[in-house]
Amino acid sequence: MATDSSSLADSEFNRPKVSLMALLGAFVRLGMATFGGGVQAWVHHDIVVKRGWLDEKEFLSGLTVAQVLPGANPVNIALYVGMRLRGGVGGTIAVLGMVIPAFCVILVLGYLYRTYGHFEIVHFVLAGMAAAAVGATLQMGIKVAARLPRNVMAPVVAGVCFAVVGILRWPMVPVVAVAAPVSIAWAFVLERKARNDR
Repeated sequence: MATDSSSLADSEFNRPKVSLMALLGAFVRLGMATFGGGVQAWVHHDIVVKRGWLDEKEFLSGLTVAQVLPGANPVNIALYVGMRLRGGVGGTIAVLGMVIPAFCVILVLGYLYRTYGHFEIVHFVLAGMAAAAVGATLQMGIKVAARLPRNVMAPVVAGVCFAVVGILRWPMVPVVAVAAPVSIAWAFVLERKARNDR
């Protein structure tokens, strides 16, 4: 546990100082350029890979919180990133940066869809955007999973959650209510085992 605390402290110490304007600019660009399920992948690429503002573990923690909490996932992940970097003010700035441009874009796209939605080509474009969002999210998931510590339980829990939510269409809340305690208990067992082996 001391190791985890020291690594977290090192992460906090080594994190670059991010200005509120830089945070706002990053999320304004993300809010204008990302759609639906692909948002998490773009946030990961911009915040973790490109800028190095958070590391993989911090981002994965935020992604988990964003998925579990009520509300829109893009707003939740923006709030998490902003708060990690600049506290409550940072969270507010990140959410505004994500929401306001996206809201304006959605208004424009809604008007265009109402006007031109009867054309078949529009449905092909939307299907292509949905496929791109799924591909970007899948790529992010594979990249993040490849950097996580290796143990048997993680892919088992991920596979079961994917099967029951993605294939069987079970509601997310009861699945998380079961999977979360199981994962926490397993992490606790692994931590105790690692301490005993030292």
